[in-house]
Amino acid sequence: MEIVILLVRVVLGLIFIVFGLNGWFHFIPLPPRQGRAAEFIGAMIGTGYFNVILILQVVGGLLVLIGISVPLGLILLGPVIVNILMFHFFMDKKGIGLALFILVLWLFLLWHY
Repeated sequence: MEIVILLVRVVLGLIFIVFGLNGWFHFIPLPPRQGRAAEFIGAMIGTGYFNVILILQVVGGLLVLIGISVPLGLILLGPVIVNILMFHFFMDKKGIGLALFILVLWLFLLWHY
């Protein structure tokens, strides 16, 4: 069971670290958003709220990955995951699969810790 927990921690941590850093450095090309999704992301970037989300992603991902304080990392990632799920549920259904996968990993770790 410890190997499964470690694997889930590594996968979840890397997802948030990579996509959090990608929000600043754009090393993974993402398809352009359309309509309300583009307006929503633009508003978050324009107000600086997006930077807060990216910081929570990177810090939470590092805490989960390294194992320093996994419960704190999970607490930091919880609101981010809710926002990701709601964004994809209401505005961009194409990404809902990855969002649900992330939720399952997060819930598994939350249950364990």
